Amino acid sequence: MEACAIGVPHSTRGEQIKVFVVLKPGETATAAEMIDFCRERLAAYKLPTMVAFCKELPKSTVGKVLRKDLRRMAADEP
Repeated sequence: MEACAIGVPHSTRGEQIKVFVVLKPGETATAAEMIDFCRERLAAYKLPTMVAFCKELPKSTVGKVLRKDLRRMAADEP
C-alpha cells in the first residue's frame, strides 16, 4: 500500500537503506520478496538491505511521512 526508505548507520559503509512497508489488507510478502522486487527496478546502490513491515507509517497532520520517527524506530530495534 505504501513504503518509505531511510538511511540507517552502518559500521563500514556509513549508511545502509532500510525500507518500512505497509501491505494492503489481505496481502502477504517477505523481506526477500521486497528486496527482489527492488532489485528489478533500482540501481544497485539504491537497494534496501533491511525491510520492516508496519501496520501504518507515522504521519504529520497534513499526511507527510515522518522520517524522524522512522529513524527513531530503527534506532530502537536491536
